Amino acid sequence: MNTSSCIGISTMKPCRRILVDGCKSCSLFGFSPPKTSIEHSSRSKSESAFRGEGRFGVCNSQIVGYIQLTDRNQKDFRASGSNWVKSRVFRRNSIGDRGDSCGGRSGRSRRGDLVVRNVASDFRNHSTSVEAHVNEKSFERIYVQGGLNVKPLVIERIEVGPSDVVKEEEASRMEEVLDPNVNIDSFKSLNETKVDREVSEVEKEAWKLLWDSVVTYCGNPVGTVAANDPADKQPLNYDQVFIRDFVPSALAFLLNGEPEIVKNFLIHTLQLQSWEKTVDCHSPGQGLMPASFKVRTVPLDGSDGGSEEILDPDFGESAIGRVAPVDSGLWWIILLRAYGKITGDYALQERVDVQTGIRLILNLCLSDGFDMFPTLLVTDGSCMIDRRMGIHGHPLEIQALFYAALRCSREMLIVNDSTKNLVAAINNRLSALSFHIREYYWVDMKKINEIYRYKTEEYSMDAVNKFNIYPDQIPSWLVDWIPEEGGYLIGNLQPAHMDFRFFTLGNLWAIVSSLGTQKQNEGILNLIEAKWDDLMGQMPLKICYPALEYEEWRIITGADPKNTPWSYHNGGSWPTLLWQFTLACIKMGRRELAQKAVDLAEKRLAVDQWPEYYDTRSGRFIGKQSRLNQTWTIAGFLASKMLLENPEKASLLLWEEDYELLETCVCALNKPGRRKCSRFSSRSQILV
Repeated sequence: MNTSSCIGISTMKPCRRILVDGCKSCSLFGFSPPKTSIEHSSRSKSESAFRGEGRFGVCNSQIVGYIQLTDRNQKDFRASGSNWVKSRVFRRNSIGDRGDSCGGRSGRSRRGDLVVRNVASDFRNHSTSVEAHVNEKSFERIYVQGGLNVKPLVIERIEVGPSDVVKEEEASRMEEVLDPNVNIDSFKSLNETKVDREVSEVEKEAWKLLWDSVVTYCGNPVGTVAANDPADKQPLNYDQVFIRDFVPSALAFLLNGEPEIVKNFLIHTLQLQSWEKTVDCHSPGQGLMPASFKVRTVPLDGSDGGSEEILDPDFGESAIGRVAPVDSGLWWIILLRAYGKITGDYALQERVDVQTGIRLILNLCLSDGFDMFPTLLVTDGSCMIDRRMGIHGHPLEIQALFYAALRCSREMLIVNDSTKNLVAAINNRLSALSFHIREYYWVDMKKINEIYRYKTEEYSMDAVNKFNIYPDQIPSWLVDWIPEEGGYLIGNLQPAHMDFRFFTLGNLWAIVSSLGTQKQNEGILNLIEAKWDDLMGQMPLKICYPALEYEEWRIITGADPKNTPWSYHNGGSWPTLLWQFTLACIKMGRRELAQKAVDLAEKRLAVDQWPEYYDTRSGRFIGKQSRLNQTWTIAGFLASKMLLENPEKASLLLWEEDYELLETCVCALNKPGRRKCSRFSSRSQILV
């Protein structure tokens, strides 16, 4: 088959709905969803609340399609392909003259046939950047051809060469054919889990609260608000849907057999990726994903009493400190893989717009810069710790998520002529990043003693103290705190600076993604067990340890009244970290540790009304500014419970060591004047 393709693309306006008379049969992509033979056997009352009438109206659209159609008339459209998971005949709805109605558009009839084929490639070269390999004719250029003012784009038509015949059918009903590639067993197991699993009263309350936090857009669930505290008179942005906050909610829904909300979330946030985003006349890269979005109802232009729903994204231009959310795109990629792994629906990640979204994020992360290291250079407050906490530079949390997102992308990208350079850059960056973190971020008793005896001001290719770290930087608390057995990855590394604080999220994701070696991963859990009272206390888990205090707190945080010692990001305890701790423990065969932490949290969370975080050294008090009914606290608890009861599902979210990456060396230090690659002197360390 001829693989050349022609792509027709147009911009799509925000979803509109007339709230006066309701919406009888609207759909985001111009067709209503076909009914599948895989039906969930039970649904909660809270779930039914947003699907039916009531405060969400009666717009009953579904987001299930792959192609945007643009004819006013009702037509049928068949989309099929050699590797598509589903082949459907779709009926389109009538669209009004105003344009979008819950995602529909008026215009010409578009029909086409899409073929997406997976191609294997072992292509490698010597660059960890994609800037030198930009293909001007690649489809991500088409995707953003509108420049900085582009609106969300939807593929309208795809043709695959003159030899292919586009088939058209007129039908009065919708059909759906499941391809043999669909992972039916995954769906069945999800439904069985949902129906048969016995839940405690605490879990029942948690599920009710989680469903109550669901946000709808044009009648479809698209996410969960950050917090649903009824006593909060000034919610700030806690009434928005955050990408990072929704991840534990998404896992809870997926593990409970509710994939629809997750798919809708992935699609809508992807559409927001290409919206204009400007702060003081400056725009960031096209690949930036929003930190959050809010569904707003605004008056419809030219309509008496009419309204429309719009998605209002925040890329950091409204955030406290105006910091761009570097981690949002990384979380989005990680969630996209999780959705496919758990549901078996890989067609979503094979869509052209989704493949383009992945590439835009990676192009932003892998672009050339001045940095000498494979780690991402970011500003303070660009991740979960979104306030000034001295993590600017190369914080471990970002590097661990970056590594995980690269591994996800490596699995999901369709390899062809337009992506082979990007795949090569991903492989090279993974190799360099894993070596860098394992070699330079790891500390245990032996390593600390080595740093204690460092010589400084070394000028040599064979320097031991490559970052010119001064031994006096070793903090006094660390000397007595580090156990004989175990260790951890430090929080940050820059020239002449090591941040020796223990940051929980980064260490846990190093285990989950196999960024650390097997021995290092075991050492991290050994340290957590040995320092249980410090890192768990009365409520798991400390976001970092220890807290910044006294003059150090005033200088590093700017005397932030919210990040006082042992509060919020400065040593506070965050129950949402439970699900990530559970994943790490299951991977390393230490389920008893995760169960101990979940049992500890279960005793208090419902009684305390599901706080966002806890204060004090032991996590004894509810945080002084903590919101109650915090959604990712609720979802993190539920996800942890389900992962412990279904460890086979946890295995779908983990990565094992990739030994091929360890054999890849791209530093090219065999040139004249260079002695040898520094990696080979450390080969024993990174292979441990």
